[in-house]
Amino acid sequence: MQDLRISLVQGATRWHDPAGNREYYGDLIKPFANITDLVILPETFTSGFSNDAIDKAEGMDGPTVAWIREQASLLNAVVTGSVQLRTDDGVFNRLLWATPDGELRYYDKRHLFRYAGEHKRYAAGEKRLTVEWKGWRINPLVCYDLRFPVYSRNRYNVEREGQLDFDLQIFVANWPAARAYAWKTLLRARAIENLCYVAAVNRVGVDGNGLEYSGDSAVIDFLGQPLIETTGEEGVVSSVISGSELAAHRERFPAMLDGDAFSLT
Repeated sequence: MQDLRISLVQGATRWHDPAGNREYYGDLIKPFANITDLVILPETFTSGFSNDAIDKAEGMDGPTVAWIREQASLLNAVVTGSVQLRTDDGVFNRLLWATPDGELRYYDKRHLFRYAGEHKRYAAGEKRLTVEWKGWRINPLVCYDLRFPVYSRNRYNVEREGQLDFDLQIFVANWPAARAYAWKTLLRARAIENLCYVAAVNRVGVDGNGLEYSGDSAVIDFLGQPLIETTGEEGVVSSVISGSELAAHRERFPAMLDGDAFSLT
């Protein structure tokens, strides 16, 4: 694996303003054309985390899907983040994964945030997604998924010549400041237990429900140490992760060989 440059976009998402958010986030990421490999936006970056946004959810043929594909092409990088999207099966909190060559993949949030009633209005995803980019296997997840270690678990895959399922795990979030300690702690836990890097993006500012967000976006290495960790400021920060250092750690500390076999249903 070659080294991978990751750019975390920690923004103050405008409330229920898809067009305004596309313009806002587009301006934030524009300077990173041709100098990064992966651009990560927050959860529900066109609206904020709102149950009411379901009424204006776009389809896969809508302006936000077109916008994220265009950004990937302009930046020559993968661009990812989640939005509310309507399908024949319901409205999903859907993470989009757009590559510069036009490919589009997606992951639907599996664990819906019951505390805020998300499960009453949105449909839950049914399967994980693992994508490959520049030699890295990447598992993107959404916010509340972070609290479920079984679903987030990196499995030792004998069929893939003894490799783990993924090398980098991504979390996009709208995680309120009141629970920031849990956010920081669980990100480190996922990196350590999964012998992988973790890249996580959370929004900042105050949303339309009056909830405050402190950001705390970070890139964390396989030892649970932050390579970069933000404050509550708006902006984009970048960090480079090393494939050779990850491989050396797994060879030196092969805890995956002692893991328990399981399957996800």
